[in-house]
Amino acid sequence: MIRVTAAVIEKNNKILIAQRKKEKHLGLKWEFPGGKIEDGESPESCLRRELKEEFGIETKIKDFIVKTRHQYPKVEIELLAYNVQYISGEFKLIDHEKIDWVNKEKLTNYDFAEADLDIIEKITLSI
Repeated sequence: MIRVTAAVIEKNNKILIAQRKKEKHLGLKWEFPGGKIEDGESPESCLRRELKEEFGIETKIKDFIVKTRHQYPKVEIELLAYNVQYISGEFKLIDHEKIDWVNKEKLTNYDFAEADLDIIEKITLSI
């Protein structure tokens, strides 16, 4: 099992989502950005590091949202989602095809990676 993190970044009542690169596992699926937790790394540290590496932004990790598990054909992942505050930096597309800022109620219009669907369900309950 691989442990990964996901960021729910909200700005002006919209949430940041990112489309995976075409050549990657689950290519062109949408996701909440984040990444694999390295040995000895806390989920919060992982998420700060991944957002800096993938987008070049500084963030503050806030409260925990939900933990999900999903079995893909070749790997099982445990996904830890957090509310994240954007602090600074220009968004650069280093590890994704594109990003979008989306209203919560429109998240279901995107083709998300299956593990992220529980996050959508959890955050849209507050609409």
